[in-house]
Amino acid sequence: MIQRLFLDHPASVDETYLEHARFAGSFAVWLVLAGLAAAVHAVLPFAFEHTASGILRRLHQRIESRSR
Repeated sequence: MIQRLFLDHPASVDETYLEHARFAGSFAVWLVLAGLAAAVHAVLPFAFEHTASGILRRLHQRIESRSR
């Protein structure tokens, strides 16, 4: 039962637990960076004008390319 909780989803996207952890962890780091860039941009509109949107576009491409 416990094993299924950790392995079913990674297997559903054709990954091992560690492969999935690496992908999801990397994704999370980039999302945090995008959030920080957006927060700075909210206060200083001249800073990081395209950073968050660029990161999100790249992440979206990564997700889309995995599902094919």
